[in-house]
Amino acid sequence: MRADFPCKRLTNGAPAMIAIDRVDHFVLTVQDPDATCAFYEKVLGMETVTFGAEQRKALTFGRQKINLHPAGREYTPRAKNPLPGSGDFCLITETPLEQVMEHLEACGIAIEVGPGPKTGAVGSLMSVYFRDPDDNLVEVSNYTDT
Repeated sequence: MRADFPCKRLTNGAPAMIAIDRVDHFVLTVQDPDATCAFYEKVLGMETVTFGAEQRKALTFGRQKINLHPAGREYTPRAKNPLPGSGDFCLITETPLEQVMEHLEACGIAIEVGPGPKTGAVGSLMSVYFRDPDDNLVEVSNYTDT
């Protein structure tokens, strides 16, 4: 694997730069898209949408979405080694973490780790971790210092 990336400079000699604003979507490879949609709708309040000629499934929340690829029938382009259960991501909520934990318990979802302090993109977090139907690690957090 390459460790150096000899990016060329612009014609004025300045380095070419890209300014990323936010994550638009990411992809989870899942065994059963319908079961995944039901989980994220019930447990995290996301909305399922269907799109494209292939009738693909995605979960929307805020200004982001999670596209779902059925395991063994992934859409292209795709990750090099797509596998159910290889996701690990953090979702931010304004809902107090105590209420999140009560809701998870009411849904029969076991908290794997937490609550505990973590570091987020823009500050300190208090987080809980649990698994979705494919064993992806889901972190739900509140910022504590913003």
